[in-house]
Amino acid sequence: MERHLAGQTGWLRPAVLGANDGIVSTASLVIGVAAAHATHDSILLAGVAGLVAGTMSMAAGEYVSVHSQADSEQADIERERKELETNGPGEHKELAAIYVGRGLDPALAKQVADQLMAHDALGAHTRDELGITEAQNARPLQATFASAASFAVGAGMPLIVTVFAPEASLIPIISVTTLMFLALLGGVAAKAGGARVTVGAIRVTFWGALAMGLTAIVGALFGTAV
Repeated sequence: MERHLAGQTGWLRPAVLGANDGIVSTASLVIGVAAAHATHDSILLAGVAGLVAGTMSMAAGEYVSVHSQADSEQADIERERKELETNGPGEHKELAAIYVGRGLDPALAKQVADQLMAHDALGAHTRDELGITEAQNARPLQATFASAASFAVGAGMPLIVTVFAPEASLIPIISVTTLMFLALLGGVAAKAGGARVTVGAIRVTFWGALAMGLTAIVGALFGTAV
C-alpha cells in the first residue's frame, strides 16, 4: 500500500509550528533581554519563563483551534446525515453531479453514486461532498500534544546555549546557533512534507532572523532608555 504524505498533516503542521515558535520566540526573548544589558541569570530566567508560558499557550491555542474545526466538521456530518434521511434522492443526484463535474459521464456517475451510497451513503457524501477524510480530519488532542511538546523542545535549544554561552558573546552565539536550528528544522519539515529542503530552510531562517533582529533593536532601545 502506498504511503501518502497528506496523512501526516494531523501532527506535522502543529509539530513544525510549535518547534519553530519555540526556537524563534525563546531566542528572540533571550536576545532582547540581553540587548537590554540584563544579567545572565535574568536572561536565563526570562527564557525559562518564556518556555513554560509558550508551551501552555501553544497547547491551549492549538486545542481550542483544532477542536473548533472538529466541531464544525461534526456539525456538517450531522447535517448531511439528516439530509440523507429526509431527501435521499436529492442527495443521490447531488453526489452523481459531483462525479460528473470530475469527468465521469452521467450514466457512469449515476452508477458510481448508486454503489457508493448502497455501501456507505454518509461516508461517500462526507468524503466527496464535504471533503472530510479520515486521514485529514481534525484531531484536537494529537495536535495539542504535538504542538506543546515540539514548542518545549524548540525552546529548549536556545536555552541550553544560553546556559553555556559566555555573557559577553551571548547575542552572537545565540543568533548563529538559532539560525542553524531553524535551518535544520526547515529542512526536516520540508523533507517530511515532500517539499524542497533548501526552500524550506531559507523560508524559516529568514523569518527567524527578522524576529531576532527586531527584538534586539527593542531590547537595545529599552535598555538605553532605562
